[in-house]
Order: sequence, then C-alpha cells, then structure tokens
Amino acid sequence: MIKRIGARTIGFEEMPSIIGYASVAGKKESEGPLGSVFDKLIFDSYDGFDTYEQAESQFQTEAVSLALEKSGVSAQDVDYIFAGDLLNQCVGSSFGLKSFNIPYLGQYGACSTMAQGLIMAAVFVEGGAASTAMCVTSSHFCSAERQYRFPLEYGGVRTPTAQWTVTGAGSCVLKNDKKGPCVARATVGRIVDLGVKDANNMGAAMAPAAAQTIKDYFTDTNTSPKDYDLILTGDLGEVGSASLYDLLLMENIDIRNNHNDCGLMIFDRKKQDVHAGGSGCGCAGSVFCSKILNSINDGRLKNILFMATGALMSPTTSGQGSSIPSIAHLVNIKLR
Repeated sequence: MIKRIGARTIGFEEMPSIIGYASVAGKKESEGPLGSVFDKLIFDSYDGFDTYEQAESQFQTEAVSLALEKSGVSAQDVDYIFAGDLLNQCVGSSFGLKSFNIPYLGQYGACSTMAQGLIMAAVFVEGGAASTAMCVTSSHFCSAERQYRFPLEYGGVRTPTAQWTVTGAGSCVLKNDKKGPCVARATVGRIVDLGVKDANNMGAAMAPAAAQTIKDYFTDTNTSPKDYDLILTGDLGEVGSASLYDLLLMENIDIRNNHNDCGLMIFDRKKQDVHAGGSGCGCAGSVFCSKILNSINDGRLKNILFMATGALMSPTTSGQGSSIPSIAHLVNIKLR
C-alpha cells in the first residue's frame, strides 16, 4: 500500500524489490574507474548502425534484454515499462523498445529520468497495477552534443564547467519479492529555477533542485544524513556537488561525509578529459544499475538515497535567452 509521508514523500509498505538490473556503457566509460562493473561494453559509437541515435536505441535494447535475463523474467511477463532519454520525443526509448511488445509509458525528466522511472515502476507495483514493471534510460555523448550544443564536426571548445555526457544505459526490473534492494520511500521533486542561463554549467543549474528535494525528504521523514550509508546524486559533477554542499549548509544540512555523485564516479577526471565530470540520463542509469546495486546486494550498502537531477532546458529556450529550470527526484533504497 502506498502512503503519504509528510508533504511530498511517498512510502511503500510492501517495498517493491529490484529483482534484476543491467548496465551498458561505451568506450570512454570503459576506461574509467567503473569499467569492470558494467554488464556490457560497446566500443563503437555507432554500435554497427548508421547514426548515433540508432546506437542509443540499441543501448536501451541491450540494457532491457540483460536486465530481463538476469532477473529470469520474460518480456511478456512485464506489465509496464517506463523509459526515457534526452532525444526529441524520446525516440531513443520508443525505437529501442518497440520489439519487446511491452506496454510503454514514456518519461522525460532530463537527467533525472532514471529516478523518475524507478519511482513510477515502484508506484505501479506497490499499487497493484503491475505485477512486474521495468524502467530504463540512456544517453549518448554524440547524439546529446548534436541536439543540445553543436555537432562534433563543429569542433566547439568546452568550458571548464562543462560535463561529458555519458554514453550508456541502465535498466531495472521491479516486483514484490520482499528481498534484495527495495524501494522504501521516494520524494518527487519540484521545479526550481534560480536564473542560471549557461548551458555549459548544468551542475550549477541543477544543484538548487537537488538541495530542495533532499531538504523536503529529510523534513518529511524526520531523518538526517547520518541515517544513510550513501547519498548519491546523479550528475551534478564537481561544480554542482560543491554548490549543493553550500546550499544545504545554509539549511544546517551537511552531507559531505557520505555523499557521492555518479558524474564524479564514472570518469577519472585527472586522466580523462571530461572537465567537471559526467552527465546525461545514462550517467545515473549506468552507475546505479552496476556499482551501486551491486554494493547493496553484497551488503556493503544497506540504506541509501539515490537522487537523479535534470536540467529542463531545450536548445530553443536556451537560444531565446531563457534560464534553465531544474528538477531532482529522490528514491530511498534499502536492503531487505
């Protein structure tokens, strides 16, 4: 049964289990600190297809197929799949999933989509609308650069605050199995806009939303950072993480001792030229569906907060001079 906790947090009494998960990553990601933990590595940016967009769709296909295989569930047994990406009309998801014949609900939360899809899948399983549900998300460096900034052929220079869009995907299978990593609580974020307009500084744009959501969660649940083994953000990177610390310290919340960020974990910033870190839907998706869930299953982590952040911009709004609204969704994962 779903219950409301405080003003904005959802409690899951049955705590849907993540019974299977999988991650897919590209060549640059394979060269980073987490290269050995991804389920599948794809070294060709085109993945054998004609376009980067087709390759990204295949990343979702691979992630879902591997998650189903690892969970022992067939596609016909999945009641719903929640999927999204960064491409126009979420074509990475619709083209990547059309062969599975699973009822599909497209999601768009920018880089927060992994947490958004996870919340939606958990709500459907907890509420009885689904026996088994899935979520998946992806991003691709080349397709994202073409859509949001400039085609690679342009040779644009990246600023120090810029982040590197992860080429990767992550997928989860959820069911009321009462064991393993389980979704215990979730806080759906509010849109926050503090006026940041620099499309090359996503961390600064997203940090205020992350601060708002985590403050809401702690208020609703009457908990504090020390109650959790890890507080994981999706892709704030170096700049956004520092901004998040400052914003939370103004509210007397200190997460510095147990915080990490997927965008800081996936690349070695000293050896790989990624500037402020990783970003993209696939950043949170691939790290959460590999390193993090592995650590929970192993018992190294037992109670974590996973909060993916997203910049709700488009090339059109940025070109028109609008600021960048942001969002952050938080999920409390516990080991059962």
